[in-house]
Amino acid sequence: MQLQKPRILTERLLLRLALPEDVPLVVKFYADNRAYLTPFYPAWAEDFFTAEYWQNEVEAATREFVCGQSLRLLIFSQTESTVIGIINFRNFIRGAAQFCTVGYSLAEKEQGKGYMTEALQAGIDYVFEELKMHRIMANYMPHNQNSGNLLKRLGFVVEGYARDYLLINNQWQDHILTSLTNPNWKI
Repeated sequence: MQLQKPRILTERLLLRLALPEDVPLVVKFYADNRAYLTPFYPAWAEDFFTAEYWQNEVEAATREFVCGQSLRLLIFSQTESTVIGIINFRNFIRGAAQFCTVGYSLAEKEQGKGYMTEALQAGIDYVFEELKMHRIMANYMPHNQNSGNLLKRLGFVVEGYARDYLLINNQWQDHILTSLTNPNWKI
């Protein structure tokens, strides 16, 4: 059975996979938020802010979803005129594990409105209910308390501390490791 591409509506938002016609909106999201996001991202690829790069990423995201490897969602206002954020559920592991990781970003001007809580809760519900994952892991840098608070609100539990965990903005950064398990998971 093949899953349909998700179209997740919340009270204020729409979450879905990117389409080829979304490429200019994705490029604009990252260009507009480059300075804000840089401290939280790995070094940008040389062509990251180009339509060609994002055309390839859109194709890869669709392929990965169809193959059961990831779910990369754009967050739109319900008018679909502006990308305000992204949520990437990646590194799908099946078999005895049934887990994935999640990463997310929200436009600087949209911070503090509850959008990421709303979007991430909807994405988690989809991953648990439709994709049947048992566990989602999320990690954040200790100085990023906004992310830590978001994960805590959503029920993620701190499981550890990893020194020099990821190369973020060309510096090895420590991360706090968290996870959320699906209380309704069944075989």
